[in-house]
Amino acid sequence: MPIFQYLCNMNKRVYLGMIGDIMHPGLINIIHEGAKYGDVMIGLFTDKAIATHQRLPYMTYDQRKNVIENIKGVSEIVPQDEWSYVPNLLKYRPDYIIHGDDWCEGVDSELRQQVFDTMEQIGGQVIEIPYTKGINSSSLDKEIKKIGTTPDIRLRALRRLIAAKPIVRILEVHDGLSGLIVENLETARGTSKVAFDGMWSSSLTDSTSKGKPDIEAVDLTTRMQDLNNILECTTKPIIYDGDTGGKPEHFVFTVRTLERNGISAVIIEDKIGLKKNSLFGTEAIQTQDTIEGFCHKIRMGKEAQITKDFMIIARCESLIAGKDVADALQRCLAYVDAGADGIMIHSKEKTGEDIKAFCQAFRQHHPAVPIVVVPTTYNHIKESELAQWGVNVVIYANHMLRAAYPAMMKCAESILQNERSLEANPLCMPIKEILELIPGTK
Repeated sequence: MPIFQYLCNMNKRVYLGMIGDIMHPGLINIIHEGAKYGDVMIGLFTDKAIATHQRLPYMTYDQRKNVIENIKGVSEIVPQDEWSYVPNLLKYRPDYIIHGDDWCEGVDSELRQQVFDTMEQIGGQVIEIPYTKGINSSSLDKEIKKIGTTPDIRLRALRRLIAAKPIVRILEVHDGLSGLIVENLETARGTSKVAFDGMWSSSLTDSTSKGKPDIEAVDLTTRMQDLNNILECTTKPIIYDGDTGGKPEHFVFTVRTLERNGISAVIIEDKIGLKKNSLFGTEAIQTQDTIEGFCHKIRMGKEAQITKDFMIIARCESLIAGKDVADALQRCLAYVDAGADGIMIHSKEKTGEDIKAFCQAFRQHHPAVPIVVVPTTYNHIKESELAQWGVNVVIYANHMLRAAYPAMMKCAESILQNERSLEANPLCMPIKEILELIPGTK
């Protein structure tokens, strides 16, 4: 660099927004290019900023920061809490912002225009450099997903998601194939990509997929065999349906087994006796466990876990059993005092007004303790509204299995009626596409 240009660039600030989860030569190149114009300030996207538009990064913010601050040419790192660059540009007022020219088209083109308008407002300049050919973060991300994850990374993911997102979206899975759908499905919503954040291992759909009743008779070892099929082909966090948790001594074993396998959370319900599904009616609900009895189980579970990342979430059945919000609140406050990491409040009321009332009352006592809901009966309420109530996690608890059964029935009936499978072709996914879903098949 000529000495005159070097002197002119002294004390100039160059802003570079970066996720920094997967480092590759293209990112190193843009840092070095930025350093030619002045001191490079990295606006490092926080988990919150990233999770609103794409998948949560593999590394935490602190881990990504530790990597990037050791790259030659980086002068300073500041958090970027929004997907938009505008707040940080107005706050730090850099002389330049540097970006690859890959944002000229597509969903980021609107973001690009906002940056140009803001830099003109503050008297700065936008530097665009050619995108490094042959390097694509999306393709690198797919390669990492082929490698998989580790139990500790998966285990920590749920807490990170709850901290980063207004609401965490969980979908039921009951085998490896349904797990792959949750793992890979993305769809566009406006300028953002939306996806499911994790999976719900439901005792109902697990037993139903085997043609057995959901009576809590299947032991943990048997369920773990099926759960391992999902763990082996996915990386997203899993919440485990622990029914009542069994005896406190058995629940200790459950916690240790789930935590060791990288499950993020277990949900246990405060009722005792032979299990029957809550939606059958209040007459199906067995006597609720005493508050102290259930709190004892929670305490034993918390004492048994090794890490701080595993979550024990208490499911309150008061509203299902015909009790009022006051009863549910009394129980849930006691459960949190006993160490529960979150509360799942359940109801079969179609309006959802009792859930709303509970959330508002609970939030007056615990502004930050996660609330989980399963809006099967009040499914007209959107996630954004649930978030306004104070809900952190929404579980779609049985929809994958409920959708699969009628589709299979329709296909089978078509074959019977027509004496051949030709008419069933429109109902079936091509076998080639099926095979492409399976990692390692190509």
